[in-house]
Amino acid sequence: METLPLSDPGAPELNLPLYESYDSSEGSGSASLDMGQLLLSAYELGDLINQSAEVAEYAYWKSVVDGDEQVRGLVKKFAKAKEQFAECERFGRFHPDYNAAKDNVQAVQRELNEIDCVVRFKAAEQAVDDLLHDVAAQIAGAVSDAIKVPSNDPFPKGGGCGGGGSCSCGSGGCG
Repeated sequence: METLPLSDPGAPELNLPLYESYDSSEGSGSASLDMGQLLLSAYELGDLINQSAEVAEYAYWKSVVDGDEQVRGLVKKFAKAKEQFAECERFGRFHPDYNAAKDNVQAVQRELNEIDCVVRFKAAEQAVDDLLHDVAAQIAGAVSDAIKVPSNDPFPKGGGCGGGGSCSCGSGGCG
């Protein structure tokens, strides 16, 4: 079986079934797709991710944030401010309270983002997101270099159809 290393060099390797191509014109393939083994490997990978330091850190800070009274109060205040802003937004920026409602949402959000446990939670959340993206990129790369892996990165590092650049997808919609 082929192994797929995780992004952490010290992490254990995951044994994944090796699949070879199937030629339908000849009616034979040198290896068959074992969905059962593939699913077991996926669950094993999920277990390894759940046991990672990144997920443990995320779970810890999530529980701290969930238990913090100040955060809960600000989350309620933020939801109310967003609701008021949505009401103003229905009428556009010409609504008399539009700017005040928008400023209020931003002020409450800033207040939330200044709390230490929220800052640490967001950093842990980003670390888990990065880990999941790295794993997805490894899996996609093992299948084909042409497979794109979505990311939550607001500044993507590649071109492609949505990147405003020129790609070779043949859709005609690229720059």
